[in-house]
Amino acid sequence: MTLDEVEDIVEESIKDLPEEFSNKLDNVGFVVEAWPTPEEFEAIKAHPGSLLFGLYRGIPRTQRYSNYSSLPDKIIIYAGPILMISKDLDDAKKRIKQTVLHEIGHHFGMNDVQLHQKKYRVLESN
Repeated sequence: MTLDEVEDIVEESIKDLPEEFSNKLDNVGFVVEAWPTPEEFEAIKAHPGSLLFGLYRGIPRTQRYSNYSSLPDKIIIYAGPILMISKDLDDAKKRIKQTVLHEIGHHFGMNDVQLHQKKYRVLESN
């Protein structure tokens, strides 16, 4: 799978969002990169050797003031780690979509524990 194909799946995942969420994704950029940098691992205090599928950079909507004005938030999807552990094309697509939803959850102010609890409900609906 190429980075362009991963980008297509990311775009599809965003288009499939319910309007109540997609309408609130203004000022958010989505980027697909091959692998995270050492600086990105450091920024989130990840353990060496861990796999990072995505990263949210920005200020969650729940922490913004009414006059919020800033550079766009950024959601990065890392194709390399996702594709490395995926069993096949369908598994890769599923993992990419899950990662997009996970990072969007951070944009809406959810922490990893909250996202993990909701993960299984999202999977059951697909």
